[in-house]
Amino acid sequence: MPLALKQYQGRDLAASRACWERAGRIGASYGDVDLVTIARQGEGRTLIRMGEIERGVTMLDEAMVAVAAEEVSPIPAGIVYCSVIEICQEIHDIRRAQEWTSALSAWCDSQPDLVPYRGRCLVHRSEIMLLHGEWPDALAEALRACEQLSMPPQPQLGAAFYQRGELHRLRGEFVEAEEAYGEAAERGRRPQPGLALLRLAQGKADAAAAAIRRSFDATTSDVTRSRVLPAFVDIMLAIGDVGAARGGTDEFALIATRMDSPLMRGVAARVEGTVLLAESQPSAALRALDKARMFWEDLDVPYEVARLRVVAGLAYRELGDEEDSHMELDAARRVFEQLGAAPEIKRLDALMERQITHTVGGLTDREIQVLRLVAAGKTNRAIAAELVVSQRTVDRHVSNIFTKLGVSSRAAATAQAYEHQLV
Repeated sequence: MPLALKQYQGRDLAASRACWERAGRIGASYGDVDLVTIARQGEGRTLIRMGEIERGVTMLDEAMVAVAAEEVSPIPAGIVYCSVIEICQEIHDIRRAQEWTSALSAWCDSQPDLVPYRGRCLVHRSEIMLLHGEWPDALAEALRACEQLSMPPQPQLGAAFYQRGELHRLRGEFVEAEEAYGEAAERGRRPQPGLALLRLAQGKADAAAAAIRRSFDATTSDVTRSRVLPAFVDIMLAIGDVGAARGGTDEFALIATRMDSPLMRGVAARVEGTVLLAESQPSAALRALDKARMFWEDLDVPYEVARLRVVAGLAYRELGDEEDSHMELDAARRVFEQLGAAPEIKRLDALMERQITHTVGGLTDREIQVLRLVAAGKTNRAIAAELVVSQRTVDRHVSNIFTKLGVSSRAAATAQAYEHQLV
């Protein structure tokens, strides 16, 4: 078992799986249920890391059958509970993670002396609460986890601090988030992608891009890349690198297909919609967002749904449908207020203000962006290159701008831009 763990940590996954398999055979030959169960969860985790997710999850379920039947002694049971929940979180299998976290919570109540597992249970409970929008309770659980895992320091302490950082960042408590991410890093938990997203929320887009690119280049497996890619796409869009965002979106879609969890497929569809909107395809963006809603129909993930509604609102605005745009953005704002998502509220207020201020001639945000570049003296070809879209798309935008402003030349359109203080 120690050899299998060493090989797993060293990413020699084929050798690790062989060791776990051999350990399981030895356990079976001696009737050692503890050994067989731990070996199954080890082999299941290794298979998942090797990309064989369905087979790996089946082995985890087999291990959990023995634990749930109370055939496994306390310490191995705690190991298997936490390991299975952790990998379910990594592959975004929310239903299993929630089911086993609830079971672990009840088990911990019956094992008051096993403090490390109680602390890890609190981390997992906090992660589930965050997804379901119970942010104050999630933060309370994360704080308790940090306390319980600190005396003496346990391996999961870094994860507890990272979870605190995530919650503080989402709530707009940036000083506390920075401190928590720093504590996580000191205890061996890499603070990405959370720290990069914190930098973006602080308005430090270049620092965010540098950090997420380093993290992106350092990850190799589906599991680790799946946690980085959505943040990578968001940050690339924020700095205007639509090409890099498209590449990240396409890769994430493939990973989501292989992992085949509703949450992952929904995130992939939401990210696809966001990039399509940046590519000036609002109708296609709305189709992708509808697909995301379908995947999340049975999941209680209010923050993700609210983010989706923001993108939908912007897509409707691009199509000139102000009524549906307001409806989506208002609905998103109500959810952000309920969650206490201060940075999202601030961003949404800025978007709404722009919508009121920049209704010059009924121009969309993208048309205003194109008009500014026209006023700067750029040709349609140069504008297409800067916005990373086709020249035909720019031609259409320029034609729409002329029609809406009632002008027939670039010079007249430029005069309108200066008159309305758009440049």
